[in-house]
Amino acid sequence: MFNRLARTTGILNNISKRRFSLNSKWFQQSKLDASRLRIISTKEPTQPIPNDQLVFGKTFTDHMLTIEWTKEEGWKDPVIRPYGPLTLDPASCVFHYAFELFEGLKAYRTIDDKITMFRPDMNMKRMNKSAHRICLPTFDSDELIKLTGELIKQDKHLIPSGKGYSLYIRPTLIGTTSTLGVGKPDKALLFVINSPVGPYYKTGFKAVSLEATDYATRAWPGGVGDKKLGANYAPCVLPQLQASERGYQQNLWLFGPEKYITEVGTMNVFFVFKNSKTGKKELVTAPLDGTILEGVTRDSILTLAKENLSPINWEINERYFSINEVIDRSKNDELVEAFGSGTAAVVSPIKEIGYRDYKIKVPLLPGEQSGELTKLVAKWISDIQYGNVQHGNWSKIVADLNAY
Repeated sequence: MFNRLARTTGILNNISKRRFSLNSKWFQQSKLDASRLRIISTKEPTQPIPNDQLVFGKTFTDHMLTIEWTKEEGWKDPVIRPYGPLTLDPASCVFHYAFELFEGLKAYRTIDDKITMFRPDMNMKRMNKSAHRICLPTFDSDELIKLTGELIKQDKHLIPSGKGYSLYIRPTLIGTTSTLGVGKPDKALLFVINSPVGPYYKTGFKAVSLEATDYATRAWPGGVGDKKLGANYAPCVLPQLQASERGYQQNLWLFGPEKYITEVGTMNVFFVFKNSKTGKKELVTAPLDGTILEGVTRDSILTLAKENLSPINWEINERYFSINEVIDRSKNDELVEAFGSGTAAVVSPIKEIGYRDYKIKVPLLPGEQSGELTKLVAKWISDIQYGNVQHGNWSKIVADLNAY
């Protein structure tokens, strides 16, 4: 009997140990872990495309990063593999209920031949906010930054050099649960693809005309306008096409009975006003009230403006302002300039705004396609991105090409 009891106790102890081991393993696997990365290299590496042939978002590097997630196991092993199609069940919830989000950031080849990512921590923070909002799994930001760095290194020879050229990075997270029922996904896929890109404006700045749009709404309070969800973008295409038919390049999104200015196209927007009595200028953009995307470029501009513009001559404000204020300012010669901001173009100058039957002419420098501050902001950011100027931890070094 004693022997049987001893054997039974031993079996129970082993079961208990296995349970603890399995639980510990589950917790370990539930976290995104860059140290578990597996790399499957392509057997057909490509050669860099000449800079003058690069079209934004049309060319992709040789490899992609994929990481599966399940409710039971958490994040699985990250895999860098040859770029190629994904295989998904037609019932995957991403196709039916828009469980999808993405990010956009860039890597640059600096003047001293290093590869750096520009403020990736900000993109990862926003990506996790988006994931939480639509019930997709969150992750350790530092781990995804490490993995993205490894992906970039795998295809470092495809990163174009020269001012205006960079590697556009597109992390994406989708729900992959196969069901037609609406609910929290128990499976997901995170993947990252990279695209060598050239200047957004190949011949330099080109100021755009906007239609102030109040017949369609980009975002609303309590919604998801501050999240980078694919579902925010598709509904904006039709109003853009309608604006294009009337001769405008993009929409200037208005909101509410006050006709507050929120964003332009898929970018944040800035206006510069001047107080005609004091001569003091104001750089203004809409506040982050839940309807405005928390743009990394937006944050960078506000930070650099506060650092570089004299408070004696400038105010930098995040506040509500309406299309009617812009009209009044224009009539009183207090509208100085305006521009959009985003990862793709950095800054996009504005030359005209149409609102109903009224045309607002936005001043530009004589013989140029932008205002003075627009040019200055573009230089501030470009200098940091290409390594001419150091700014805190904004540039994350991925690789030193001098070491290869």
